[in-house]
Amino acid sequence: MTLLITVFAAVIATVKWYNRSDDTMKLGTLCFLYWGASLMWLVDAIFEYAELGAAYFSPELADMLNDTFLGLSVVALGLVIWLVVLLVKDPKGSVRSALQKQNH
Repeated sequence: MTLLITVFAAVIATVKWYNRSDDTMKLGTLCFLYWGASLMWLVDAIFEYAELGAAYFSPELADMLNDTFLGLSVVALGLVIWLVVLLVKDPKGSVRSALQKQNH
């Protein structure tokens, strides 16, 4: 489930990045985060399949639930990292102007 969730997030982020009109929202960073996580989960799935064999395709319900929560947590962490990058880079100058208004 972790692989599936992160691949869906990566595909959605990539489609949004591809259809962008400009790069002010730094969607490329979000794409790299999600595709990197997807690659990590793919390698994990390959090694787990090598260890478990056919049992890999019939997980317990508790394992699926844990994997779902982990996948959603990875997607949420990716969004948090992306937001921090967006706030630090401040491509539209919104944070800078808000701080300047407070100083005056």
